[in-house]
Amino acid sequence: MTTLTRQDINFGQVVADILCEFLEVAIHLILYVREVYPSGIFQKRKKYNVPVQMSCHPELNQYIQDTLHCVKPLIEKNDAEKVVVVIMDKEHHPVERFVFEISQPTLLSISSDTLLSHVEQLLRAFILKISVCDAVLNSNPPGCSFTVLVHTRDAATRNMEKVQVIKDFPWIVADEQEVHMQEPRLIPLKTMTSDIVKMQLYVEERAQKT
Repeated sequence: MTTLTRQDINFGQVVADILCEFLEVAIHLILYVREVYPSGIFQKRKKYNVPVQMSCHPELNQYIQDTLHCVKPLIEKNDAEKVVVVIMDKEHHPVERFVFEISQPTLLSISSDTLLSHVEQLLRAFILKISVCDAVLNSNPPGCSFTVLVHTRDAATRNMEKVQVIKDFPWIVADEQEVHMQEPRLIPLKTMTSDIVKMQLYVEERAQKT
């Protein structure tokens, strides 16, 4: 068994690569399943050996890629606590918040070459859960939009304004109304534990959507 610390940058990059690749697929699938965009802009692909729906809209895809490109350094340094996909109504009030809680151990124990394939199996289970989540959620009102929020540790928050990963794509403090909902219903979807990362996915759903 090999034990690495968080300071092993190369391994931090591997973890960030894995999670950002997963989050890209997850965000596309959430937008499809929750009908934020018309189904016609999505195409069926295969990821983690299961069918997924990915957007073909260039501007939407670029926004998601740019967002995750900025999230990646935070995950790499273990500074990101949550990545949240917020679905909002026409008045920009949240109706649903898909919350990915992420934590990484200080010591990373790599026990075998099969570790990454094991992590891929765990991520596949998340994708499958997202694909059927509409069964436990109420329908959203028409005309919804979305945004992606990142909850960081305090030290990271102080440094974020100084670092702009992509030109003209700065981090800004989230509006209070995007962050909080009045007495939301909490729906746990999936939890995973592995040697390199722990992740929990749950949905906060507004009680009255219309």
